[in-house]
Amino acid sequence: MTTVASPPDRPSGSPFAARVKLTDRVGQTALRVLSGLAALVAVVLILWITETVFVKAGPSFSRFGLGFIGHQGWAQNKNDFGAADFIFGTAVSSFIALLFAAPIAIAICIYLTELAPSFLRRPVAILVELLAAIPSVILGLWGILFLGPFLGNHFEPFLHSFLGWLPLFGGSPSPYGMMNAAMILTIMSLPIITAVIREVFQATPTDLKEASLALGATRWEMIRTVVLPVARPGIVGAVILGLGRALGEAIAVQQVIGNHPQITASLFNPSSSLAAQIANDFSNASPGLWQGSLFYLAAVLLVMAAIVNIVARLIVARSGAGSAVATGFPVG
Repeated sequence: MTTVASPPDRPSGSPFAARVKLTDRVGQTALRVLSGLAALVAVVLILWITETVFVKAGPSFSRFGLGFIGHQGWAQNKNDFGAADFIFGTAVSSFIALLFAAPIAIAICIYLTELAPSFLRRPVAILVELLAAIPSVILGLWGILFLGPFLGNHFEPFLHSFLGWLPLFGGSPSPYGMMNAAMILTIMSLPIITAVIREVFQATPTDLKEASLALGATRWEMIRTVVLPVARPGIVGAVILGLGRALGEAIAVQQVIGNHPQITASLFNPSSSLAAQIANDFSNASPGLWQGSLFYLAAVLLVMAAIVNIVARLIVARSGAGSAVATGFPVG
C-alpha cells in the first residue's frame, strides 16, 4: 500500500511560519468581510429599488387600490389609469417568445454538443451568443424596417388566409403589433437560453452517454433518455432567464408593438406592455397621479419578476429530484 508523504512541518518559531500564519488570518478575515459587504450591498440595492418604486406609486395606489391591476384604460387627461392592458401585452408577448425560443435553443444546443463537427461547434456558438451583444434599440429598428414589413405583407397574410377562422389570426395584418414584438423578444431571449443550456449539456457525464450507446441506444435515444433528463433543471433555469429578459424589455418592444393598450385575441393587432408603457410615458408624465401610475406599473412588473423567480426555483428543485430518479445520477 502506498502512502502519501505529508510536507514537513515548518518550525513553529520561524519568522516565515509566523508571517504566513498572520497573512492567512488577515486574508480570511478580509475575504469574509468583503464577501459579506458584497452580499449586503446586493440586498440593500434590491430593498432600496423596491422601496422607491412602491413609495412613488403611492398616489396611484391610494386612488385605485388593487383595482388598478384589473382595470382597463389609460387616459391621463381623465385621470383614468389601469394595468390590465399592459399585463396582458407583457404576458402574451413573453409567452409567445418563449414558445419559439425554448425549442429552437434546445435544438441548437443538441446540434452543437452532440451532432455538429468539431470545427463548426465553436464558430456557431459564438455567432449565436453574439445576438446578445446587439443593442435592443438596433433590434427594434430592424423590427421596424425589415421584420415588421415582412410580417405585415407576407407572413401574417399567409397565416390569415389559412387560419383566419381562429381568433389568434383574425384581424388585419399589420407591421406593428403583438406578433412583431414576440418575434423580437424571441431573438433577444434566444442567446441567453442557448448559452445556459449548452453549458448544461456539456456538463452531462460522458460515462452515462457512453454507457447508453454501449447498451445499443441510438444517438437520439441517448439524448432523450440521458442528456435531456439530466439537463432538465438547467433547461428550466435557462427558460426562466429568457422569460426575465422578455418581461423586462422596454425599448425594442416599444418600437414595434404599436403602443395601443388593449386586450385583444388577435396577434396582428397592436398592443403595449408594462415596460414599454413606462419607457413611452415617463419623460412626459407630470408628478402626481400620472407619474404614480407609471410607478404602479413598475411595481406590478417587479412583483411579476419575483413570482417568476420563486416559481422557477420550485420547478428547478422538483425537476432536479425527478432527474436524479430518472437517471440514477444525482443532479444539482
